[in-house]
Amino acid sequence: MDSLKKMIPLILHHHERYDGKGYPKGLKGENIPYLARIITIADSFDAMTSNRPYQTRKSYEEAINELKKCSGSQFDPIIADEFVKMIQENIDTLDLIKY
Repeated sequence: MDSLKKMIPLILHHHERYDGKGYPKGLKGENIPYLARIITIADSFDAMTSNRPYQTRKSYEEAINELKKCSGSQFDPIIADEFVKMIQENIDTLDLIKY
């Protein structure tokens, strides 16, 4: 679909790491598309706070601590910091919007 072609780089690169140790291309820092860096954090937070066949969900606080711990290595530190602030400001409503 032509309308979704602009999304390909975002999907392709959302497993890159800010420190360059991700995949598929080992992109580093700001070489990773900006929106892919946002998707990485949002997807990781969702994965951590959702039950999976291989792991029980983490609490929001545990997931926040993981984002902070991996800020600058796995995650863009500025985006991670803003994401954490947003989660902390809205933590009381998160269960209401969880699918």
